[in-house]
Amino acid sequence: MSDHLNKLTKEKYGEMSDRYSKKSGIVKNCAMAFVFGGIICMIAQAYYDILMSKAAASVFGTISEENGKALTVMFMVFLGVLLTALNVYDEIGSIAGAGTIVPITGFANSITSPAMEYRSEGFILGVGAQMFQVAGPVIVYGTTASVIAGFIYYLIK
Repeated sequence: MSDHLNKLTKEKYGEMSDRYSKKSGIVKNCAMAFVFGGIICMIAQAYYDILMSKAAASVFGTISEENGKALTVMFMVFLGVLLTALNVYDEIGSIAGAGTIVPITGFANSITSPAMEYRSEGFILGVGAQMFQVAGPVIVYGTTASVIAGFIYYLIK
C-alpha cells in the first residue's frame, strides 16, 4: 500500500487536483466582486448623503463634512460587524468574493469572525488573542507600506 502512495508523482497529483477542484470563472468572479463592492460603496454613499441632507440637519443639527465621513465609516464598520454576527456576511461573501473583502466592512468581518469563533476560550486567550489573526498582518504591512511611502514622498519633496 505504501508503494502505491510513493508512486504519486507531481504530474499525477496535478491531474487529480485539476479533476476534483471546483472550476471558477475569473470573469464572473471579477464581475461579482465589482458589483457587490459597488453596492457596499453605494450604501455608504447613501448613508453619507442622508446624514448630510437638510432633513437630517433639522433633526441632528448641522454635521461637518469631516464628522459626516467619520460617522459613515463607523456605520459601515457597525454594518459589517452586525452582518457577521448574524452569519449573513459569509453568505454574501460566498457570492460576492473579493467585493466584500476590500471595503471596510470586510475589515470589520475579519476582526469579528475570529472573535466570535474563539469567545468560548475566554476574553483574554480567546477573543483578545485571536481577534487580529487575520487583520493583524494587514495592519502591520499596511502601516509599514504607508511609512515607506511617506518616507519616499519626503525624499522626493
